[in-house]
Amino acid sequence: MPILFASARLNSSIRSGWRGLAMLALLLALGGCSARQLLVQGMANELAAQGQAPEDDLVLAREASAFYLKLSEALLREVPDNLQLSQAVATGFTQYAYAFVAFDAERMDSTDSRAAQRLRLRAARLYGRARQHALAALERTQPGFRLALEHTDGPPLRADQVGLAYWAAASWGGLISLSKDQPEVVADLPLVLRLAQRAYAREPGYGQGALAGLMASLESARPGGSPAQALRYFDQAIALGAGQSAGPLVAKAEGVALPAGDRAAFEALLQQALAIAGAHPDLQNAVMRERAQWLLASAEDLF
Repeated sequence: MPILFASARLNSSIRSGWRGLAMLALLLALGGCSARQLLVQGMANELAAQGQAPEDDLVLAREASAFYLKLSEALLREVPDNLQLSQAVATGFTQYAYAFVAFDAERMDSTDSRAAQRLRLRAARLYGRARQHALAALERTQPGFRLALEHTDGPPLRADQVGLAYWAAASWGGLISLSKDQPEVVADLPLVLRLAQRAYAREPGYGQGALAGLMASLESARPGGSPAQALRYFDQAIALGAGQSAGPLVAKAEGVALPAGDRAAFEALLQQALAIAGAHPDLQNAVMRERAQWLLASAEDLF
């Protein structure tokens, strides 16, 4: 299940990370005073903001992101009510799992299937971790959220919940896609779809097409899903990307052209994605550039 990156990006500032770790150690040593709480919240906000920092060097992002995530997760335990940091952590774990673990597993499948399976298991755990953070934050903003999701459509999402709902659904969908041999995990797909639908109803343009792309992937994956509706979602995601996001084109190539056996459309969509990634270098496009290149190189085996 392809995951389209929203505007949040993995942090890539190693220097800022070390500074943050030193600050965190100081804060933890200050005891339970109100000044400490103010400093902790300030640090949490700074880390959440750094998760939005632009970066187009994929290697640097990979090297720095694990440290950023561990630091952010440690701080989140101190301020679990900080929704910005909760979303940043859920975002980071989802993106790390997708870009740096699950993708490696796909590329390794043909040469070392056992190593690839170990990576898939690790990616599934990371997706589960992201989902846990996002759902916990949603539960804090609205007690009983998970129970309501399981039994009813529940009340509509607030604006400040949409990002959390997107990353909860994206990470949950990623977990399910890697757990097809676990019926109890796959059985949660209706909940993922319901959560994504609630986010889409509140803000269909979220993430410059990321949410519409997720809706497309979920529509394609669900039993009895409508290919026509999935195609409409994919096209909406591409339009919302406004020619600056390669992700929706890669997702449409994999979600529509590949199942249809249309190699010409598959390659055309991927070439468009490469052109966009070249014209608009950022982290999400760098990830999609690598995926598009790999898919094009694998086309002979895929068709």
